[in-house]
Amino acid sequence: MKLGVMAALFNGRDFEEVLAYCAESGLDAIELPVGGYPGSGLFDPAKALSSKKERERINGLLGDYGLVCSGLAVHGNPVHPNKRHAKKDHDDFVRAVKLAPMLGTDIVITFSGCPGGSATDKQPNWVTCAWPPDFAGILEYQWEKVLVPYWTQQAKLCRKHGVKVAWEAHPGFCVYNPDTLIRLSEKATKAAGRGKPVLGANLDPSHFFWQGIDPVLAARELGEAGLLFYCHAKDTELDTHEGAVNGFCDARPYTDLKHRSWTFRTCGYGHGHEFWKPFISMLRRYGYDHVLSIEHEDAYMSIDEGLQRAIEFLTEAIIYDQPATPWWT
Repeated sequence: MKLGVMAALFNGRDFEEVLAYCAESGLDAIELPVGGYPGSGLFDPAKALSSKKERERINGLLGDYGLVCSGLAVHGNPVHPNKRHAKKDHDDFVRAVKLAPMLGTDIVITFSGCPGGSATDKQPNWVTCAWPPDFAGILEYQWEKVLVPYWTQQAKLCRKHGVKVAWEAHPGFCVYNPDTLIRLSEKATKAAGRGKPVLGANLDPSHFFWQGIDPVLAARELGEAGLLFYCHAKDTELDTHEGAVNGFCDARPYTDLKHRSWTFRTCGYGHGHEFWKPFISMLRRYGYDHVLSIEHEDAYMSIDEGLQRAIEFLTEAIIYDQPATPWWT
């Protein structure tokens, strides 16, 4: 298993300097942001797609610093009810699918998206409850009229280019837990025709903790479904006092650290090795041997401090779990 970084935190910095920093830090891989919410601050993805010379420059630099591109990050909402927003995110996604194999990866990381509650809505509508009855109608519209048709077409596109989509299950989008991820993958895969699923999971445990989901069991569920395509390494600290009073569905600003019931943390600062080692073991159990891509969003730490602490912490977890050849074989 390799250790990498989701490189949106370096947006605006010189690409080669970023690669040198990652190599010096002992990382094996880098997840490159190419649109959507992460932006594309390290190089111009449109130029990379159209220019062989630019792709040779990018691939050459990756090789020079001993790094692989683990995936292209293009988290967006391509089914947004605002057509301009949806088109931009869709175009970014399609470009990422076409560009990924040219940069040595077959993984595109994104969100499922969230439509409006009807064809006339102007904003996304995330349903979290089965009642009142209006919500059932919203879900039927979102899934049957928008999500399944959209992702059926994207599954066909991905098969054409030999690419897999790794949805990040994230509250606020229609795929936010293992059940919704597996159901959308199954529905769109079936509608796209025969073949192995190309719509699967980017398993990010940080979004599961505050929903009350055990990421180890989530990894098992997704592994049983054959949908463990990618993995982000990010932690969450739960404030049990705030959670006990107000619950963990917390819409207060991320900067309100004093009052929030949960906060994103560097790996090891929300949960220790009692979580991370079994989590990595469960990934291995279901054949995941790709990259743990560190996503640094810890408001208590600088980029350098948070990333370096995560690297140190996860290196121990990965080494602990290196498979050995049994003596009796």
